[in-house]
This record gives sequence, structure tokens and C-alpha cells, in this order.
Amino acid sequence: MEIRKLGVGSVAKVLGLLYALIGLIIGLFVALASLLGVLGAAANSNLGPAELGMGIGGGIVGIIVLPILYGIAGVLSGLIVALLYNLVASLVGGIKLETR
Repeated sequence: MEIRKLGVGSVAKVLGLLYALIGLIIGLFVALASLLGVLGAAANSNLGPAELGMGIGGGIVGIIVLPILYGIAGVLSGLIVALLYNLVASLVGGIKLETR
């Protein structure tokens, strides 16, 4: 069996979702680091509203914005990879796949 052509849209959707999930995982770590930074700074000094807002903003960026940006990057990567694979596979043949 040989994979001769990839569905460009399906590869883009799958990679978009995978990258968004990776972005969410990374975003959770960013949000946690932001929260710990705010808590640590609050314990050592008086924080004003601007500083607290920055910490909360870092958490929002981590949980909402990063998955969206990673998802968009995944879709674009999927489109490019699938198109290039289809071009190369038409020239030299596809990936051989052995199934039982």
C-alpha cells in the first residue's frame, strides 16, 4: 500500500486541532507562571492595580490567545505540508505503508 495523496483540508484540520491542544497545554503553564509571579510579588510588596492586571492578563493570554495562535499555525502548517507532500509524492512516489 502506498500513500500517494493527502487530503489538504483534512491534514490542516487535524494539525490545527493538535497544535491548539499543544497551545492550551503551554498556555496553562504560562497562566500558572503568571499567577505564581503575581502571588510572589504580592507577598513581598504592595501591588497596584496595574501590576495585578498584568498578571491576570498573562493568564488570559496563556489560556485563550496561545491556543488560538498555535491552532492557526497548525492549520497553515498542515496546508503547506500536505501540498508539498502531494507535489513530492507525484514526482517520486508516496510513502509505502505495510498493514497486516
